[in-house]
Amino acid sequence: MTARADPTLLGAVELRDRLAGGALRAIDVAEAFLARIAATEPEIRAWAWFDPAHVRAQARALDANRAAGRPIGPLHGVPVGLKDIIDTARIPTENGTALDAGRVPGEDAFVVARLKAEGALILGKTATTELAFMQPAPTRNPAAPGRTPGGSSAGSAAAVAAGQAPLAVGTQTAGSVIRPAAFCGVVGFKPSFGAIPRSGILAQSPSLDTVGVFARSVPDAALIAEALFGHNPRDRATAPAPAPRLLETALARPPLPPVLALVRPPGWEAADPETRAGLEEVAAMLGEQCFEVELPPAFAEASTARERIQLAELAKCYYGYERRGREALSAPLLAALDAGKAVSVRDYIAALDWPEVLNAGLDAIFARCDAILAPAAPGPAPEGFGSTGDPIFNGLWTLCGTPAVTIPVLESAGLPMGVQLVGRRGDDGRLLRTARWLMERIVGGGR
Repeated sequence: MTARADPTLLGAVELRDRLAGGALRAIDVAEAFLARIAATEPEIRAWAWFDPAHVRAQARALDANRAAGRPIGPLHGVPVGLKDIIDTARIPTENGTALDAGRVPGEDAFVVARLKAEGALILGKTATTELAFMQPAPTRNPAAPGRTPGGSSAGSAAAVAAGQAPLAVGTQTAGSVIRPAAFCGVVGFKPSFGAIPRSGILAQSPSLDTVGVFARSVPDAALIAEALFGHNPRDRATAPAPAPRLLETALARPPLPPVLALVRPPGWEAADPETRAGLEEVAAMLGEQCFEVELPPAFAEASTARERIQLAELAKCYYGYERRGREALSAPLLAALDAGKAVSVRDYIAALDWPEVLNAGLDAIFARCDAILAPAAPGPAPEGFGSTGDPIFNGLWTLCGTPAVTIPVLESAGLPMGVQLVGRRGDDGRLLRTARWLMERIVGGGR
């Protein structure tokens, strides 16, 4: 099969266009990805639940709707993987824990219902760490055998990196979208906090939890993110707002060459020499379009505030799991539960004030630039599978609720490394446009 004929080699936007134009049938696309999964899944282990018969049934139904002349959705026939903390009606959602083994929700999460309404082909449920925390999933890194794929959205990142799915959905509470995307060499996009409703998704820390997406290109990420943005009264973090035109904005030519601000965030000393050199090389390439800036001193306290929020809310949200079967939970999760119970009310409430304080400092930076340039992770994926890696360069932006995207434009000894761009809260389209421009300039040498 030629590259042009093999649907697994096409980006999501091109797949969408060819499916919409009739050049491909949904069943042809389904069969191609089923074959790819069959060939790679024994090694990658990206899927927590996967049923080829279910995939084929969806594809045939989509083709039948088209043949009958019914309207097709903007994601008609495009395959998507879903992190296994996202509820799917009549399909297992086990949240990466034995305590939920056999759990089958009766209702789709908001994002699943939206994807189905848009005509997406749901491939299955991707593997997650235990309750989306730190205990590693069984998934392996397609880009770096013998190294972690990251977490907690391990299966979503690996499925896209392995060509098993063109798109996947994950979540981030600290660094669970950006970090695995960087480790696996794909694009990861964490939108502004509250942009995508979390109704029907496992809650770990409602003040931080954010739905994100994985893709092979920035426009592909914009395509699925645009379909998921919205308001749901069951998620109080969302608000009624006009639907953003993320894909159109991401594909648009910037009115002026974007300006980036190179930031060395707290914990910079943890970055590998290759990561530091890579970011500085990108900054040097941009010349006058990049300037260095120091974050205000208050940012040194951000990690402590974010950790207090996450642990205190985790202890509350996971109390039911602890009560049902503390002995079934991993040592890292038990330690987090105990630490969360020890956070004082005063410290927790004080920590909730920090996002507004920090964003006031960021606004002064964003007044001078289109996006912040920062590391996505300390370096390439660490060796072994005992850890999911360090989210030290992600948690700050999750706390601030700012949109962030990692693009795979660096490498070290053949291992992928991501560059992270961060935008102003609510300015997701502009961030994606800047990320596409930068990725094309670095990879393609264009302007």
